[in-house]
Formats: sequence, C-alpha cells, structure tokens
Amino acid sequence: MDTARLDQFVAGLWDEDIVPQLVEYIRIPNKSPMFDADWVANGYMAQAVALMETWARAQPIAGMQVEVIALEGRTPLIFLDIPASGEGTGEDCVLLYGHLDKQPEMTGWEHGLGPWTPVIKGERLYGRGGADDGYALFGSLAAIMALQEQGLPHARCVILIEACEESGSYDLPAHVDHLAERIGKPSLVVCLDSGCGNYEQLWCTTSLRGMAGGNFTVRVLSEGVHSGDASGIVPSSFRLLRQLLSRLEDENTGSILIQDLFVEIPAERLEQAARVGAVLGSEVYDKFPFLPGMTPMDPDLTELVLNRTWRPALSITGADGLPALASAGNVLRPHTAVKISLRLPPTLDGKRAGEILKDVLLRDPPNGAQVELVLEKSSTGWNAPAQSPWLTEAIESASQAAFGKPAMYMGEGGTIPFMGMLGEKFPGAQFMITGVLGPHSNAHGPNEFLDIPMGKRVTACVSQVLAAHRAASVAGLTSGVAAVAGGQAHGAHGCC
Repeated sequence: MDTARLDQFVAGLWDEDIVPQLVEYIRIPNKSPMFDADWVANGYMAQAVALMETWARAQPIAGMQVEVIALEGRTPLIFLDIPASGEGTGEDCVLLYGHLDKQPEMTGWEHGLGPWTPVIKGERLYGRGGADDGYALFGSLAAIMALQEQGLPHARCVILIEACEESGSYDLPAHVDHLAERIGKPSLVVCLDSGCGNYEQLWCTTSLRGMAGGNFTVRVLSEGVHSGDASGIVPSSFRLLRQLLSRLEDENTGSILIQDLFVEIPAERLEQAARVGAVLGSEVYDKFPFLPGMTPMDPDLTELVLNRTWRPALSITGADGLPALASAGNVLRPHTAVKISLRLPPTLDGKRAGEILKDVLLRDPPNGAQVELVLEKSSTGWNAPAQSPWLTEAIESASQAAFGKPAMYMGEGGTIPFMGMLGEKFPGAQFMITGVLGPHSNAHGPNEFLDIPMGKRVTACVSQVLAAHRAASVAGLTSGVAAVAGGQAHGAHGCC
C-alpha cells in the first residue's frame, strides 16, 4: 500500500464530496424516535436515508448492492453489500456499522451555531450528527474505495446504517435477524461511532458501559396547594425524591452506594486506564467545559478514567413537575419527576441492574408517598474480546502511518447497542471500534462538531485495517480467533 497515495485520495474525497454531503445531512432534524414520536409523518428520517442512499449509489464500486430495508412498523436501515476484490477470501467478510438518527437540539449553542445549522470554522464542522454518526457511511465507503483505487484486495464488506441507535437500537435485532443470511458471519466488525482521547493518534474502544434509566416520580398530593398553608405539614415531593436518590448515591461524593452495581475490573483494563491517564494528562477532564474554579470528582487521573468507563454513575438528565422560574408561585407542588440515567459497568447484567434500581428507589417510600419508576432502558454493556495479534499489529501500523504515533486503547462511558448484539451472534468476530468524538466535540450537547482532519485519518486507518484483514483471512488467521483467545462479548441494548 502506498500510504501517501491513500491519504491523498481520502483527503480529496472528504474535501470535495463527503464534507458537502455532511453539511446537507446536518440541516436535516432527523431526531431519533425517542425524541420525535411523529418521525414517520415528519419525514426527516426519510430525508436523511435518501441523502445517504443517493450518495452511496453514485459511488463507483463494482457489484455494490444498496438497499433500504423497511420492515413493518420499524425505522429504516441502509444495507450495503460490497463483493470481495481479489481471490482466495472465501466467505469471510467484514461488517461496518454506523447510524443516522440524532439526539435532540439541546440549548446553549454559541451565537451563529445551531443543531441544524452547519458551520465550518477552521477544520471543524459544527452541527448535530456530523460526528455522531453521519460520517460513518461516507467514511466506510471511502475506506473501501481507497483500497480499490490502488487495486488492493479486500474481503466482502457489509455496511449497516441504522436509524434508532440514539433510542436504544430496539429495531436493530429484527433487522439483523431479517438479514442474517445476507450478512453471513463476519470475522471483523468495524464501528465508527465511538470516541477518541485526542486528535493525535488512533483510539480504539475496549469497553462500553451499560445503562439503567427511566422516569422516576414521587407524588404527595392530588393537586398543588398554598405553600404557606401546607409546608411543615405536607412533605415536599422534591425532598422525598432527594431522600430516595440518596439511597442510591452519596450526594457528597457522587459515589454509588449499592455494591451489587459494581464489578471486578479486569487487570488489562486497569493497565489501559493508567496508560490513558499518562498520555492525556489533564485532558482527561480539561476537555469538558468546566466553569472557573470547578474541579473534577477525583484528583487521580487513572481513577477518573475508571470512573468514566468501569464504575456506575448517576445523572439526572431531565425533570418534570417543576414550573419555570418565571411562573413559579408559592405552591407546594403535587409531584416531582426526574429522568434517571444510571451508567453501569460493562460486564454487569443490565436486567439485574434495573431490578436493583427499582428495589432501591421504590421500597418503603417515606411518609407513604406514591413512587413510580418507569424503566426505559435496562441495558448490559460490552467488554471487547481478546484481540488477535493480526488486528493489534494492523491497528498499530495504521496509527503510525496516519498519525505518526502509537494507537491507544480505552473504554468509553456510553453504550453502542450493536456491539454486544454482534458479540453474541458472532463470538468469533474481532472488533475495531473507533471514532472522531474527541475533546470538546460535545456529542449530544451544544456546539457539537466533527474534526475534519480526524475524520480523514480515521478513514485511512480503517482502509489499512481492511487490507490487513484480507491478508489475515487468506492466511487463515481470522477464523474463530476470539473464541480461541477466550475473549467474551457481553450483550448491550442501551443508547449512547
């Protein structure tokens, strides 16, 4: 492979074709079904699908099949099947994954920026969904085209782009079952929906946390009453909710109090966390927009990495029953509700965690309050299988060629549902999970951006790994390697 030629081809395709497509994609408010109940009638999802389908069909890839799978009552899925080039690959294949649905708008965008307003500043493309995960289809096809441009062989490639990942990928199992025979049995899964610790080297994800979450409500009255009349007699629903949450979390430290929500962290992951802390330094926390004077939860960098990847953590991501400040009168409110997001260690069973959460919050409510927890997610995380030597070498070589630095491995705090599902269905598959969501890119939040040079380099790295996979496949090194190595993937059905 001529890596200089590879870089030039990928960069040209990104600048001339991919970035303009992403600009148009960002304009489409194709929010995930959880955030747009009328997504079918609104038609934005269909627009995003049509944009990507049209572009894919226009690419000069011989024998490529492009199809939009529309199962009854489910979100669409773009399915691409690209035949192997070269001889001797057999039935071996690579599965590349991404999604096209988006998180909601979120407030706090800087002046001139917005979720559906694509803006290029320097080498960053701002707007919702470009990095999470609109670039995945374009990057996947670009990686394959870069090989073909040099006449280099690759295995058969299958690309799946789903449309409800941000809602928990609840439609994906049906799609995978429907397409099982056409997908085959991939020996390598490439996912372009993850993060990076910096923009200076290739980062691969080794684990993903699970999630248990939903709507937690505490009710004390049938209607609101004058706070001057009732306070001191009627317990505050807010106070009771706070009291119940204190069963789960130490409000002074943020530590989860329930030991059954912890797992033993594998030794290899402890070592990787220490290396991440050493390489990133204060960037472990500097990447977040802390206010002046704010400090992270722990001064130890390794502990911060482990907190984010292998320990449970509680966030309250929404609230109801609380009027806006401008319209808040002297009323003791009848109820308080919050949306709970409890991140779980990668190997903890999500269903069991949901049961624990219900027991902790609903058992013996104070003052006889009516309490309810409606679980929207109860998701197991994922821990990568043991990596085969060929893939380790390929990833390292790709990072050195594209960045001039070694590859890094770390866990991620979010969940990518597809990973655990594929780990269960194809226990012999290897995984390359990577992405462009680095420092300050702020996925799901305001001012989200795609670092364009990172997108180019990640694409080039995927291209090199696909070439290495083909060589390993011909040599018979890709069959059942994960099972032989003793690695085990864990199911996941939560959302990022």
